[in-house]
Amino acid sequence: MIKYTIRRLLQTIPVMFGVTIIVFLMMHLIPGDPAQIMAGERASETQIEQMRDRLGLNDPLYVQYGTFVGNAVQGDLGNSIRSGRAVSDEIGVRFWITVELALYSTIVSVFIGIIAGVISATRRNSFSDMFIMVFALFGLSMPNFWLGLMLIQYLALNIEWMPVSGWGSPQAIILPVITLGTAGAAIIARMMRSSMLEVIHQDYIRTARAKGVKERYVIYKHALRNAMIPVVTVVGLQFGTLLGGAVLTETVFAINGLGRLVVEAISQRDFPIVQGAVLILALLFVFVNFLVDISYRLLNKRIELD
Repeated sequence: MIKYTIRRLLQTIPVMFGVTIIVFLMMHLIPGDPAQIMAGERASETQIEQMRDRLGLNDPLYVQYGTFVGNAVQGDLGNSIRSGRAVSDEIGVRFWITVELALYSTIVSVFIGIIAGVISATRRNSFSDMFIMVFALFGLSMPNFWLGLMLIQYLALNIEWMPVSGWGSPQAIILPVITLGTAGAAIIARMMRSSMLEVIHQDYIRTARAKGVKERYVIYKHALRNAMIPVVTVVGLQFGTLLGGAVLTETVFAINGLGRLVVEAISQRDFPIVQGAVLILALLFVFVNFLVDISYRLLNKRIELD
């Protein structure tokens, strides 16, 4: 386990290296001059050129990239071009809001998806199975922003059960979490159903039933644990997707999360904010996938970590 852990950690180094190159180059391909934005519309060419020198934008790209990576390794993500504050301070509070939103949405997705998938698999071709699969298809096909707007219209404006926007109070959390977690619940439900149908026809399940083991114990003790292995992979990928894809939900519900910050930074050509945010999200995504790999062995001792 220790050797595998060290090897997986070393494998993340080239991944992060590639991420930093792609993000750095993409930010510099976006039209617009951050020096012009900082200097103001009425700034002279001399003032703009002085601003470019101060920001290091006149240096070759490889020098700018080397400076960015070198500072990032030391924990310095630079300063925001727009506000002049440290990028870590700009990202700090908003990052945890996005993590909370993604975490709560993942918990809702896993809870609903696993229960729905198990019910659908154990009652195959029944009305419950067809209803759950139709609902899952609806959840997969429905855009998050549309669902968010519908929830706001009917639950926040018409009957005033929930606040329209914001974050922090228990009531304000419910609608964004439902909006973001619906598609994930649908994916997990379908995956759980397929995995359970494959497992419950295995020989060891038939043997357990032949020995007179209660059906509930067979399903939730023997079948569910082995069926969870592919589902764990989906959950890990889903959590990473929610971290990076929460921007629409944050926009609809006016949540000051990291997604909105990145969009604002892109529109304002604030390269350090975008680069720092993407780097942190990539690190977290890699870490989540690392935990997923480790969890395979916890779910099934027969799996070799090679």
